[in-house]
Amino acid sequence: MKESAKENLRSPIRISQSVQELLRCPRCHARLEQADQQFKCTNPECTALFPIIAGVPVLINEESSIFSIDDIKATTQAFLGDLKEHRVKDFIRRLVPKISSNLKAKSKIAQMEELLLDQSDSPRVLVIGGGILGPGMESLTQNAAIELVDSDVSFGPRTILICDAHAIPFEDGSFDGVIAQSVLEHVVDPYRCSDEIHRVLKDQGLLFAETPLMQQVHAGRYDFTRFTHLGHRRLFRRFEELDSGAASGPGMALAWSYQHFLLSFTTSKRLRMVLRLFSSLTAFWLKYCDRFLIDKPGALDAASAVYFMGRKSGQVLLDRDLVKGYRGAG
Repeated sequence: MKESAKENLRSPIRISQSVQELLRCPRCHARLEQADQQFKCTNPECTALFPIIAGVPVLINEESSIFSIDDIKATTQAFLGDLKEHRVKDFIRRLVPKISSNLKAKSKIAQMEELLLDQSDSPRVLVIGGGILGPGMESLTQNAAIELVDSDVSFGPRTILICDAHAIPFEDGSFDGVIAQSVLEHVVDPYRCSDEIHRVLKDQGLLFAETPLMQQVHAGRYDFTRFTHLGHRRLFRRFEELDSGAASGPGMALAWSYQHFLLSFTTSKRLRMVLRLFSSLTAFWLKYCDRFLIDKPGALDAASAVYFMGRKSGQVLLDRDLVKGYRGAG
C-alpha cells in the first residue's frame, strides 16, 4: 500500500464527540470507550473490540452479520490505495447517459428537512447506506443546522461509521431522522432493520426510505429482496405514514429489464461493459416517460422503486387496514 494510504488509516476519528457518546456495542448495547485506534465494550461480560480505520469506527457484530471486520479492513485499504482510480471511473460514468431516474427524492427529502427543523433546531440524522451521496440529499448536506451521520457497510467518500443495519450501534432514541435509500434490498432481514431504525429514532422521529420493486439483481450476492408499495408499507407498520408512492417509474423499470436482458447473454466482463454502454445509449430516453407516468395508479404497480416517509409511532398498522391502502390500478 502507498505511504499516504497507510497514513490515512490512522486519521483522527470523523464522528463528532456528541455522536460518539451515543455509540453502543453492536453485540450487547453497552457503552463503548475509545482506546487509541479502537473502541472497547465496557461490559465485562463482553469486552468486544472494534477497530477505527482511517478515522472510521467499524462497529460490526461478526456473530450475527454476513460481513467480517477483516473483509472490511481489506476493502477499506483497497479503497484508500486506489482513490485516483475511483475518481477516474466516476468521471467516465458521468459521461455515459444514465438509464435510472429518481423523480421524488429531491422534493421528499426537502419536505423531510422542513419537518426535522420544525421539531428541532439541530436535528441529528442517521443515513444508512450513506457512503455515497444519495439522490436529493444535497440540501441536507448543505444545511449546517443538521448533523448527518453517514454510515455504510463499506468505506466510501462520505462514510464516517461502518455498521450493519441489523444491529445499529447507537442507544435508543439517538436520532431525529433516519434515511435509507436503496439499502433494504441488500439486507438479509429487512424487518429486523426496520425495528432497529424504530429503536434508534426519538419519539416522533422521521424516516425516509426508498427500496426497489422492479429492478434486476445488483450488488451481486448482496441482493435479497424487493417490495411492492403495500409490502413496503407493511415493512414500516410501526410508523405513521406521512407520504408514500413511486420514486422511479415503469420507464426506468423497462430500461433496466432491457439492459439486463442483453447482459444475460454473456459473463465476459469486457463484453458486459460494452453491452452496458450500448443499452445506456439506446434506452436512457425511457426514463423521461416517467415524468408523465410517475403519479398514475398504474405506475405504482409497475414502479422501479417505491418510497415511504413516516413518523415513529406507538401504534402498529394492522394487516386488514394495510390492504385498504392499495392505490394501484387494480
